[in-house]
Amino acid sequence: MKNPLHAFYPFAPFALLLLSQAAQAQPGAFNPPLLDCGAQGAATVVCGTRAPEDFEVTPDGEYLIVANFGRGTDVALDLFELATQRFTEIPLSAAVQSGWGQADCKESIGTQVSPHGLSLTQRTGGAWQLYVVNHNVRESMEMYELQQDGAAWKLVWRGCVIAQEPYNDVAALPDGSFVATRPQAIMHEGQNLFDGEPSGNVAVWTAAAGEQVLPGSDYGYPNGVVVSQDGLYAYVSGWTTRSIHQYDLTAKKEVAKSAFTFMPDNLTWTAGGKLLAAGIKGVDGNCPADSQNPCLQGFGVAEVEPGSLAVSEIYDNEGKALINGVSVAIEVGGALYVGSFQGDRLVKLPR
Repeated sequence: MKNPLHAFYPFAPFALLLLSQAAQAQPGAFNPPLLDCGAQGAATVVCGTRAPEDFEVTPDGEYLIVANFGRGTDVALDLFELATQRFTEIPLSAAVQSGWGQADCKESIGTQVSPHGLSLTQRTGGAWQLYVVNHNVRESMEMYELQQDGAAWKLVWRGCVIAQEPYNDVAALPDGSFVATRPQAIMHEGQNLFDGEPSGNVAVWTAAAGEQVLPGSDYGYPNGVVVSQDGLYAYVSGWTTRSIHQYDLTAKKEVAKSAFTFMPDNLTWTAGGKLLAAGIKGVDGNCPADSQNPCLQGFGVAEVEPGSLAVSEIYDNEGKALINGVSVAIEVGGALYVGSFQGDRLVKLPR
C-alpha cells in the first residue's frame, strides 16, 4: 500500500487514527500545556523556530543546522547560533557538480525543499556534504556542500537522488553514497502501524548500483540511521518497536539489537563515540479527531554503547511538558539540544 503519509509525521486524519490506536497501549501518555519559553529549572526552552526535526553541528562547533520539518517554500533550513541562541536562515544557492547524486539530476528545487532527516559528513576530497531528506516537489535526497560564509555558513546545492520510496533519515558516506531509512516501504493494506510488524526497510545508494534494499532490514517503522566511523555498521532505530538495530554493511545482515523504554527517533553521535537516541514515550488518545497538533507528550533520551548496544537512559522529562513530539537529541558545547517534529521550540538540557 502506498500510504498517503510521506513519513507518518504530517498531521493528517489517518495519522491521528493510528495515534489513537497506539494510545490504547500507552496508558502513561499525557497532555498538559507546554511550559513557557525561557529557563525551566535546569532546562532552557528556546522558542522562535518551527518543527526542528533534526540537527547537525557545523564543523566549527558554533552552530546547529536545523531541519524545519514540513516547511517547503519557506525557511526550510536554519542556522541556530549556540552563543546567542538565535535562529537565522541559512543561505542557499545552486551549482550542480558531477559526482554528487544521480547524473540526470541537474535542477535544484531551491527554497521549496521540505526537510526531514539530515546528515553532515566530510567527503573523501575534503568538502563538507549535507544530505537532506526532502518531501516537496519530489521525493528525494537533496545534496548540498556546506561552505563557510564569513563567520557563519551557507549551502550550495550540488545534486540529488530520486527516492524509490520516501525516505525518513540518512547517513551520508565519504564516497558520496548513503544509507537511508524507508519507514513505510512494505506497509500493507489494513496494517496497524503499531502492531510490531515490519512496515519499512533500509536502503543503500551508490553511484555505481543505485538504490538497493539491505536484505534483512525489514523493521517496524525504521526511523533514524547513522553509520560507524569505519563505515562497517549502520545503526537503525525502530520507532514503533522501541528498538535499535546494528547492521553489518559488509556481511549484509543484522548482528545485534536492543530495546528502549521510549520510541527512538533520530540518532546522533556523541564526542565520546556513543549513540544518542531521543523520542516520545507514547501517544495521548484524548486529542480530537481533527486536531492539527497531535498529543505526543513525554520523552526520553538515552545513550547507547555501539559495541554492546547497552542502553542507558540519561534523561526523562518526568511529566515536565517542555516540548512536544521529540525527535532528536544532539550533544554540543557541554549540553544536549532536543528537537521536535512539531511546535515552536527546542530545549537545551545540561549534559
